[in-house]
Amino acid sequence: MACREGLALASDLMLRKVRIATDCENAVRNMRGPGMGCHGHIIRELKEGMASFEKAEIVHESRASNFDAHRLAKSSMYKPLGRHVWLLSPPDGVCTNYLNI
Repeated sequence: MACREGLALASDLMLRKVRIATDCENAVRNMRGPGMGCHGHIIRELKEGMASFEKAEIVHESRASNFDAHRLAKSSMYKPLGRHVWLLSPPDGVCTNYLNI
């Protein structure tokens, strides 16, 4: 679902080349394969959405390299439904000084 939102944002910003990074190896594996598992309908939708870009890829990154994205995703459980974009300053608790953690 997060990958789908990332593609929607990239489309809204009229980007032509996108790279989606996730710490979910299963999502990457499904996107590279036939993707017919329990989330096959979402994988199919993502593949169709990625075809509209000049270049689009999904890559795996460890959670250590995307710590801020992980914290932001977890904090979204407490936000109202809908899309939220922060252009200048992220919400509290995200993009913190790693030395203080």
